[in-house]
Amino acid sequence: MSMATRTDPQSPALHAADSHDLIRVHGARENNLKDVSVEIPKRRLTVFTGVSGSGKSSLVFDTIAAESQRLINETYSAFVQGFMPTLARPEVDVLDGLTTVITVDQQRMGGDPRSTVGTATDANAMLRILFSRLGKPHIGPPSAYAFNVASVRASGAITVERGAQKAVKATYSRTGGMCTRCEGRGTVSDIDLTQLFDDSKALTEGALTIPGYTPGGWNYRLYSESGLFDPAKPIRDYTKTELHDFLHREPTRMKIAGINMTYEGLIPRVQKSFLSKDPEAMQPHIRAFVDRAVTFTTCPECGGTRLSEAARSSRIGQISIADACAMQVSDLAEWIRGLNEPSVAPLLAKLQQTLDSFAEIGLGYLSLDRPSATLSGGEAQRVKMIRHLGSSLTDVTYVFDEPTTGLHPHDIQRMNDLLLRLRDKGNTVLVVEHKPEVIAIADHVVDLGPGAGTAGGTVCFEGTVEGLRAGSTITGRHLDDRATVKKTVRTPTGTLAIRGAKANNLRDIDVDIPLGVLAVVTGVAGSGKSSLVHGSIPAGTGVVSVDQGAIRGSRRSNPATYTGLLDPIRKAFAKANGVKPALFSANSEGACPNCNGAGVVYTDLAMMAGVSTTCEECEGKRFQASVLEYHLGGRDISEVLAMSVTEAEEFFGAGQARTPAAHRILERLADVGLGYLSLGQPLTTLSGGERQRLKLATHMADKGGVYVLDEPTAGLHLADVEQLLGLLDRLVDSGKSVIVVEHHQAVMAHADWIIDLGPGAGHDGGRIVFEGTPADLVAVRSTLTGEHLAEYVGG
Repeated sequence: MSMATRTDPQSPALHAADSHDLIRVHGARENNLKDVSVEIPKRRLTVFTGVSGSGKSSLVFDTIAAESQRLINETYSAFVQGFMPTLARPEVDVLDGLTTVITVDQQRMGGDPRSTVGTATDANAMLRILFSRLGKPHIGPPSAYAFNVASVRASGAITVERGAQKAVKATYSRTGGMCTRCEGRGTVSDIDLTQLFDDSKALTEGALTIPGYTPGGWNYRLYSESGLFDPAKPIRDYTKTELHDFLHREPTRMKIAGINMTYEGLIPRVQKSFLSKDPEAMQPHIRAFVDRAVTFTTCPECGGTRLSEAARSSRIGQISIADACAMQVSDLAEWIRGLNEPSVAPLLAKLQQTLDSFAEIGLGYLSLDRPSATLSGGEAQRVKMIRHLGSSLTDVTYVFDEPTTGLHPHDIQRMNDLLLRLRDKGNTVLVVEHKPEVIAIADHVVDLGPGAGTAGGTVCFEGTVEGLRAGSTITGRHLDDRATVKKTVRTPTGTLAIRGAKANNLRDIDVDIPLGVLAVVTGVAGSGKSSLVHGSIPAGTGVVSVDQGAIRGSRRSNPATYTGLLDPIRKAFAKANGVKPALFSANSEGACPNCNGAGVVYTDLAMMAGVSTTCEECEGKRFQASVLEYHLGGRDISEVLAMSVTEAEEFFGAGQARTPAAHRILERLADVGLGYLSLGQPLTTLSGGERQRLKLATHMADKGGVYVLDEPTAGLHLADVEQLLGLLDRLVDSGKSVIVVEHHQAVMAHADWIIDLGPGAGHDGGRIVFEGTPADLVAVRSTLTGEHLAEYVGG
């Protein structure tokens, strides 16, 4: 009998295929990693900790995730690979046991105006099917309810050869739900003509008020010498034809001032030259003009719903698809629960599950029509998680970058449950995180350090959370740190009065924010903190707002150019060597001619992705060889740019190279905890928290009296939080008012005044549930924040 030959199911012999239960990394040298070797258990939750800049991202993202992505790309056909970036193999000797990596990062989501929370999570697609089945009146297939599908009608001949039949006339039509007026964007933009010209003046009197259209310039002569209208006549006296030629004429070749030129009406010309460019990248005066001249208004035809009239007319009960998308997700889930329709039961169940995941992850306050570009980094990361929670894939590796960013302690518990749920489905979960609440649930911990930058890049500890606690690493020592509530608080020097704040979900709030102290605004995610701080504090004189948004700059920008540090350094070099400062700029005369000062040469491979290689002439130093012969304090300019902030602070602080102007900027950079950054590191490689701290260092010399910070502890190690609190204290003691939006209990405990918003998120929030000192908040424990803070300080 064949049964006898089968191995007993209880036999201890392990099948060879089951023995690969580790991801082995040997000799990783990416960025600052110093020959790191680790073994990560599969189908477990591993947390990577260590101070900022210790090499966590280099190991998890730049080594493990990057190699997995590269190997997956190699499985595609050569044709498809031609459209993908060519990834270099990471600097590592052995990478074994990798599985498919899915990275859930905090990059903001697509900026396309038609991308919403609903389209990013499949919830919208399911709603469209639901309405096409149950909506009355029936208007068409699911595409008829889609605001990013336009209606198309076409007719033509289609030839079908079947026996004697030859041609059959056919028409083709597709019903879409896009509003024809705003093309599914929900807003229409208008140009305010009064901002382009003064119609009481003639062209010769300087009627054009657009930057760069001053009398005498080419832009001006194009109109004044076109011969289409009299330049000495006031614009309001033009005939209908003249006015049309002036504002709307199609591009036409004509001779103007003896030169063949293309004449074009003023409005299309302004649209091309100003409005098609990214406003963030414009010069300040041009951006101010665009802000004045272009007005965005809700589309009058669809009322901002983005949908055609037909799509809005079809309803289930009293609800149209536009109403469903505008509801708060938690309310929409309730409505779906109430629909009992056997014909679409599986669809309703799946939609229910997706909407419930929103609530579980603490995003029940969003609505599906919320544009995805308006989500914060933490919210965007959690929206991406929803897609993966419903996925049928198992045995993949999920990589998370600080998933608790922007989460109230109350929501961290839910996030932990989700990470464990992903693990229990049989996935490997790797998390880069600083919060002790997340480290506590890890099956395995890898602690990198001991310091940052060149002082980091080694594994200080590998093992269990208990082992980490008992160990002597920085993370282990600080794991049980608890800040205490201040015994005495500062007295306010004045107040900033906010009256009737109604932005987003705020319920007509009146609040006085004390000045001259450290004020902390807190509350669960979605309770209205940012709306209150960014939407209601008049962003006028003296208010310096420091957020975590991307810093606009090219791949040539680095901390030295951004903070203005390069100017005093260039001058010091020039003075010491008796040459001009422009030689010491990699964007000016001193640039290596081969790579134009970029340090790398970008090769464009036509239909394949470009590759960058280190420039052979300057070996990545970015300067001409002759410039490197000039020294200051025994170092050349490229050596100075390779220094970390801490080294440079010492270098410019004393001795031959003493430069007080440079030293002051470096002190501020070290103050905000960026001592490990190298002066020449491209800005594009910084994390959100690093960008915010770089902006803070730059603004610290501003004349502003009120500083508004948005979660300054994001990406900070437990040990660095103390340093940040010291910095906030120094700012307040120097006479500034500091307002911080924050979830970190150590910052709350350290505040002089707390404003707690809530009680919940979305329409359950938007009220002030507590105002007072941290000690009072702990004593009354009347809010979620109060309970968590009391637990934290052991009150």
